[in-house]
Amino acid sequence: MKTDRIYLLSAAVALLAALPTGVNAQTFGGKKDTAFVVTPAGTAKDSSAAADSLAAAKRARARYLAPSVEIQHMRANDNRGLNVFESPKEAGASYDGFKLAWGGAFSQLFQNITHENTAAPRLVNTVNQNALIRIGSGFNTANANLYLNAQLARGIRVAVETYASSRHHNEFWVKDGYFLIDGSPIESDLLDMVMNFATLKVGHFEVNYGDQHFRRSDNGQTIYNPFVGNFVMDAFTTEIGAEAYLRAGGYMAMVGMTGGEIKGQVTSPEKRGPTYLAKLGVDKQLSTDLRMRLTGSLYKKDQAANGTLTSGDRAGSKYYSVLENTSSVESAQAWSGAVQSGMRNMVTAFVVNPFVKYRGAEFFGNVETMTGAAANEPKRRTLRQHVGEGLYRFADDKLYLGGRYNVVKGQLAGIPNDITVRRTQMGGGWFVTPNVLSKIEFVQQRYLDFPTTDIRNGGKFKGFVVEGVVAF
Repeated sequence: MKTDRIYLLSAAVALLAALPTGVNAQTFGGKKDTAFVVTPAGTAKDSSAAADSLAAAKRARARYLAPSVEIQHMRANDNRGLNVFESPKEAGASYDGFKLAWGGAFSQLFQNITHENTAAPRLVNTVNQNALIRIGSGFNTANANLYLNAQLARGIRVAVETYASSRHHNEFWVKDGYFLIDGSPIESDLLDMVMNFATLKVGHFEVNYGDQHFRRSDNGQTIYNPFVGNFVMDAFTTEIGAEAYLRAGGYMAMVGMTGGEIKGQVTSPEKRGPTYLAKLGVDKQLSTDLRMRLTGSLYKKDQAANGTLTSGDRAGSKYYSVLENTSSVESAQAWSGAVQSGMRNMVTAFVVNPFVKYRGAEFFGNVETMTGAAANEPKRRTLRQHVGEGLYRFADDKLYLGGRYNVVKGQLAGIPNDITVRRTQMGGGWFVTPNVLSKIEFVQQRYLDFPTTDIRNGGKFKGFVVEGVVAF
């Protein structure tokens, strides 16, 4: 316990030491911060003191200000991007020619988790494959993202997102790159009218299946996720193709098609086919205090050599080495704590996501069904995932507390009965500035109904993780 307290204190000191100051441009959360109001001096005698007071107030307020967004239709990388889903249809910035903008996101994680299981010994070359690796408290390697955005024309931008440091791919890795078109590339009154409602996304991008991928941790960019870990069954992948949107009056419709896999391929065409995407939704600000959003999404793939809907996160899990055996190498542990569907050949997935925000209170839900199989499976399997998440933000949204309950049930390859995995997450966070978030999460996960020969039999892990995030 003494060692754990020392590690936790070290984590807190490290996070606080890394905190930068902001720059003067836009107020924290889009609101005027009344903590630094200065009353004008009444006489000439007070002018010097008033000037000093005003300068001090400006310096203080600068700590809570975020840099301006200069690229159109851009979700901010800092706390202004919270509860933003698809890229905004509103321009958000004026167009006055070509612009180039760089951004980054960095996260440092401290983990204190214990794990155990009841699986029977399974010996391979005298090594028990069901013995858990020993884990303790400590810092994991920091994650980093690098962003490049270019404004090419009015309403047209190109984005390139890279992983500069990640758990699964340690090398510099390009996550995706795409065009986002919200304006007509040619002079046309008709096209200008159409583009008031239409958006086209073309390239290699994060497919828009469900709403959770807008709220999850993406390698170094974890500022949108109020917790540390993602869902148990994490639907996230990047594919090459196009998505077309129509948005008006809070309503949205999207259809898309991609090449069906995370990497471009032209070999073995008989094993491959496209992915079809669709999404319908409504997002209404019903009053000053109440916002409601509801979307339904479809992801359908009839054949693929290597489909990755639940294994496309090349950054890996945020829980390191949990429920892994002693002989596993780090690359094999990349998704520790997660459940992958294994439906790499074919999958049909549906998800419904409700989101309600009333003043500082937020609720987000996920009701999901996946049916599919790998190429060597004789019939399809079904997995279902239900998630409920509640948050309360206060102190001008600089602080929050919340909890998440996540259940996955269904069939996994090689297991004749249905299994269940339950995860509970409780935590909170502090936006020190719009670009800096410190958060803590207490997590507990249990594996139920796994065979005695499976390392996850009677498996569970619990503990806490502390994370510091800088994003700009």
